[in-house]
Amino acid sequence: MNTEYQHIKVIGFDADDTLWVNETYFRDAELEFAKLMAPYETANKIDQELFKKEMDNLSLYGYGVKGFVLSMVESAIELSNGSVSNDTIEKILAIGKDMLNKPVELLDGVEETLKTLSLDYRLILVTKGDLLDQERKLEKSNLSSYFHHIEVLSDKKEMNYSKLLNHLDINPSEFLMVGNSLKSDILPLVNLKAKAVHVPFHTTWLHEQVNDQDTKQKDYKTISSLSDLKTILN
Repeated sequence: MNTEYQHIKVIGFDADDTLWVNETYFRDAELEFAKLMAPYETANKIDQELFKKEMDNLSLYGYGVKGFVLSMVESAIELSNGSVSNDTIEKILAIGKDMLNKPVELLDGVEETLKTLSLDYRLILVTKGDLLDQERKLEKSNLSSYFHHIEVLSDKKEMNYSKLLNHLDINPSEFLMVGNSLKSDILPLVNLKAKAVHVPFHTTWLHEQVNDQDTKQKDYKTISSLSDLKTILN
């Protein structure tokens, strides 16, 4: 076994864009929204205003599709100076419902990796977002049997992880977190003296992006696919 990970007893996995596709659907929805708002503004301005609205609303609505849809509706009203039609609002709501009804598309090697690791480690799912939507996706994924515990957090900061590890009686030195977001899945755990493995996804939400300065001298590994996790743990 790799001595770096010899003390690991529990492995936490992020869900969206680590186990299954998610961010791609948000990018597609933003393109649809920009088309609907084209009579009022340029695509670039629409994107900027929607992102700003999402950031303003995070503390109210949290993460996930529902907050995103409400932000689209508010942005549509503001971008159109209140003249947006009921028909357009209905189309925005339809975009949201379509996102919530998307099939769950597992990323390469996910099930095989969870199956193998669950024989030697306690696996937990640590995600953030809308509870109902995350539960729905987990059920569609058929992966729930591999996890000892499932936690949907309101946010993924050091404080949230610290509370979770305390609650589950997990020592940070025995915990490894795996995820696609440096900001949410990796850096908070490194700061708590836990281990972390970064599995980049091809699309990253602007809110989750970090600069090089934030990651300098931070102790974590990066792998290209979840399948590589078994290799570095052995």
